[in-house]
Amino acid sequence: METKKKALGRGLEQLFTNNNVIDFDNFEKEIVKENKNDVVNIKVEEIRRNPYQPRTNFNEESLQELAASIKEYGVVQPILIKQSIKGYELIAGERRLRASKLAGLKEIPAIIKDFTDQEMMEIALLENIQREDLNAIDEAKSVLNIINLRGMTQEEFANKFGKSRSYITNLLGLLKLPEPVQKMLINKEISTSHGRALSKLEDENQIIDLAKRIVNENLNVRDIEKIVSGKEMIKRKPLREKDINPKYEMYERVISDKVGNKVKINKNKVEITFDSLKDLERIMEILNISIGEE
Repeated sequence: METKKKALGRGLEQLFTNNNVIDFDNFEKEIVKENKNDVVNIKVEEIRRNPYQPRTNFNEESLQELAASIKEYGVVQPILIKQSIKGYELIAGERRLRASKLAGLKEIPAIIKDFTDQEMMEIALLENIQREDLNAIDEAKSVLNIINLRGMTQEEFANKFGKSRSYITNLLGLLKLPEPVQKMLINKEISTSHGRALSKLEDENQIIDLAKRIVNENLNVRDIEKIVSGKEMIKRKPLREKDINPKYEMYERVISDKVGNKVKINKNKVEITFDSLKDLERIMEILNISIGEE
């Protein structure tokens, strides 16, 4: 058992110490060199969730899709578990475990390894940190936990995880928001971009009041930035016309949240506003678009 533990530790350690960006699609295979003889079927009822799991919400539609795939093809990749006093603790694969239960499976293929508490936490964080449906607060907490556990700087983390330094700085800034505003972010009442703008303020009461105004007055990110900078007070904005496709509004919010600027979709066009050449270059960086030199 001690040999397995050391082998696991080296695999996990290598993920952080080599110069490569972490491959999130295959990191479990890098941590545990899978051998067919190591895979065993375990009763799902005997497996408890990882106590260090950072995720608080799971997308039900996504789980149903995964459950349908499992019904047809089975669980393709074994989950990782640790033996405990009573049954097992899950290390990686909570979506697979939840979907297997939805699919009606009584057992699930698993690899049993001896994990330390820190390894359990780091693997759970790694498993979730790149998920698109992970809310910004849970993602920020995951990032901060890894930085603290590994003694990394924000720049080292950004390089290792394929993010920009500004993205990490802005993300961690969300944790400074008052708890009621963090809950509004988790519940998607306000966007991550709204949260970033609000995090520039110091007064908690002002932050909470502005967050409520975002919801009640339909304020966009630029409106909040102008209020924060003291340049302009914003009047209540009219709601969108009823004949606008509701799906467009959803796409507008998603894209706006991604780039941090006002977005409008109309007549088969996507319009993204920007304030300056520097702002445009920032948007291009976020969209991973580069223009070669002439």
